Amino acid sequence: MAIQAKKQLFTVDDYYKMAEAGIIKPDDRVELINGEIIRMSPIKSLHACMVDILGAELNFQLRGKAIIRVQNPIRIKPYSEPEPDVVITKFSKDRYRNHHPIPEDIYLVIEAADTTLRSDRTIKQRLYAEAGISEYWIINLKAQQVEMYLQPIGNEYTIMKTAQITETIVCSTIPFELVLEELF
Repeated sequence: MAIQAKKQLFTVDDYYKMAEAGIIKPDDRVELINGEIIRMSPIKSLHACMVDILGAELNFQLRGKAIIRVQNPIRIKPYSEPEPDVVITKFSKDRYRNHHPIPEDIYLVIEAADTTLRSDRTIKQRLYAEAGISEYWIINLKAQQVEMYLQPIGNEYTIMKTAQITETIVCSTIPFELVLEELF
């Protein structure tokens, strides 16, 4: 007779208590996904460059209209606090000083992917869809294309578009566009 071990899932509150107790160190690159503490991949140069380019361009285009958060947490209660590469949130005078943005605050989540492409397409995509985040993009660094996921229902997006390097993409939740040739 096989015995099935039960996982101990952590809440966001548990996660912060572990950090306060020193179990999770300040320099640990981890995030809380579906109650599990997941080690994040190291950030390679191309990935860092893409995040820098996105941050600068989006800050330029959306200044005063939205807040661009780069590699900072979003709160998806009670068991997830991912740290996407870029998040565009509703403008808030306090800049989310007292809490991380929640799905209702978010226009768009962007993940830049090289080594994380599989988990960004599966685990993260389901997480963001289930949370009701209206739009999710994956910048596929190897293929030099952008996967755009829209209109979440349940734990999946009902629309998926792929934009090639020769295209210009437009966000559906807050108006801005990116010329992919300039991005890559």
